Amino acid sequence: YQWRQTITFRSCQHGDAWRDVKPTQLPSVDGVLAMYDSNEVMRFTMTNKIGDVNGGEPEENPCFTGRRGCDTNAICRPEQGTQFTCQCAAGFNGDGHICYDVDECREEPQICGFHAVCNNHPGTFRCECEDGYQFGSDGRTCTALSRPVDACEEGTHTCDIQERARCTYTGGSSYSCSCLPGFSGDGRTCQDIDECQAGPCHRDAECYNNEGSFTCQCAPGYYGDGFLCTPERTKTRCQSHRESLLSVTEYGPRGPRPSSGHYIPRCDENGAYEPTQCHGSSGYCWCVDRNGQEIPGTRSEPGSSPMCVEHGGLRPPVGPTPRPDVHPLPPGTHLLFTQSGRIEHVPLEGSAMKKDDAKPVLHLPEKVVIGVTYDCVEKMVYWTEITSPSISKASMEGGDPVSVVRSDLGSPEGIAIDHLGRTVFWTDSVRDRIEVASLGGSQRRVIVDSDLVNPRAIVAGPPSGNLFWTDWNRDALKIETSYMDGSNRRVLVKDDLGLPNGLTYDRHSFLLCWADADTHAMECMDPARGDRRKVAEGVRYPFAITSLGNTVYYTDWQREAVVAVDRHTGEETDQFQPQKRTKLYGLTTTYAQCPSGQNYCSVNNGGCTHLCLATPLGRSCRCPNDA
Repeated sequence: YQWRQTITFRSCQHGDAWRDVKPTQLPSVDGVLAMYDSNEVMRFTMTNKIGDVNGGEPEENPCFTGRRGCDTNAICRPEQGTQFTCQCAAGFNGDGHICYDVDECREEPQICGFHAVCNNHPGTFRCECEDGYQFGSDGRTCTALSRPVDACEEGTHTCDIQERARCTYTGGSSYSCSCLPGFSGDGRTCQDIDECQAGPCHRDAECYNNEGSFTCQCAPGYYGDGFLCTPERTKTRCQSHRESLLSVTEYGPRGPRPSSGHYIPRCDENGAYEPTQCHGSSGYCWCVDRNGQEIPGTRSEPGSSPMCVEHGGLRPPVGPTPRPDVHPLPPGTHLLFTQSGRIEHVPLEGSAMKKDDAKPVLHLPEKVVIGVTYDCVEKMVYWTEITSPSISKASMEGGDPVSVVRSDLGSPEGIAIDHLGRTVFWTDSVRDRIEVASLGGSQRRVIVDSDLVNPRAIVAGPPSGNLFWTDWNRDALKIETSYMDGSNRRVLVKDDLGLPNGLTYDRHSFLLCWADADTHAMECMDPARGDRRKVAEGVRYPFAITSLGNTVYYTDWQREAVVAVDRHTGEETDQFQPQKRTKLYGLTTTYAQCPSGQNYCSVNNGGCTHLCLATPLGRSCRCPNDA
């Protein structure tokens, strides 16, 4: 602070003692007291005296005659006669005529003590405490502030891992731990609950316990969701409607027979309502929607038929089918793999591949399908193809393929889904970047586009909010990870890699596994600990990889097969070669029920207006690139 003041002196006109007072007077300061903080001066007092510039002597004070040449930061001291000396004030050095500031902070680095910062000022210095510290009771020593710590946010809590437990901040420096649904314990240690012991599945179904959840799968020869299994497939609305009317009987002379004169709906070969329905007795015809409801204004006179538009019905296959016996995925866990022009599935019984039940689920002529992934929420399969670069999807319960992304793509290859945050991620090995979009293809954003040369495989860990991918850069092969918003990017593996093709993340063991087509090895590691170990050697030419329990599955170009390997022993346990002998590309696992878990984007899009991208301790709200 700099203090400026003007003192005005006026003698008493009635006092005889002041009649001879000279007009120029000298103020002298006896004492100053100042109290202030960083924001304001709180108290300031000064004691002054006013007197003759010559101190009562008849001679003029040489320090006030205007002839002195002292520095502005010096004190003039009068001596005999007209003599005077100049002396630099405290905090300055020099001969008095020229004075230099003394930098106390540089000359005595520890002058302010620990956890303090020294700031030099003209003629003095000032000590300030570092962030997180304040002056103690002595006004000189910096002591640490006692501030609340959110251990849940900072990750310093003692709760079990976030896949099994939830940390809840309760104010101050307190928090509580609780196990997620499907687990039991005190929150600091949570054990999986074996729901299968309670027998939740149908009597004609098998129960498979998972980490934090379970799945039910109907036994061979039965159909359903595992909670209800029947020897026959569930009837469609049209089939049930038709059978209910045909069951109505009337009695005539020859006994019971089907009722006549009633409208009986017609169903197509897939059990859907035919677009044109007619009354058998009256001859009237009309158009119906997919629910069998008459479309107003379409009823025609007897003898004529209206032009009704096909509404698709409930066709079992997705898109054009290569064989008439192709059906949608039945309930249960399956492997989906891609070949040139098609996507096929292999049902799993435990970890064993049911090869006799393997069938195509999607036929895509003249397309080279590379990556494949599955959305367990809406039962949709997503894939990338490079012939006319695009990302598409189709329902496993029937319907035509739908394009998700078609523009500004070079060579989309790896693809992954966050089923909790409802986003899709993919790698582009021509554009050299990783992108994200909503599952419908909107809200598109580039999240990684630097230091990438040939990104290929990508997998997501939705509950943890992490991404993992491989980069084929011949000069710097690597496997990397980041949060789902692209932040906290780091290299996990960079040594002893050749062609890291396939990549998979196991949600139970938290292991990241990959298959290398150059080193002919399969390896796994815990990304949190960095412990790397070989699972299998002598693998010929793996392309894609996925895991289920202790079994790792991969597609092999040379063997043209899906191969199963025990992750613990490294032994090959099974292989499946499809009828069409060509190279196999992408591979993924589909579940009858979504894996348990949640992230910060699971509910209400995390409160974001556009993209919600999960991170281990929260979420990032991001705008699409075209916003």
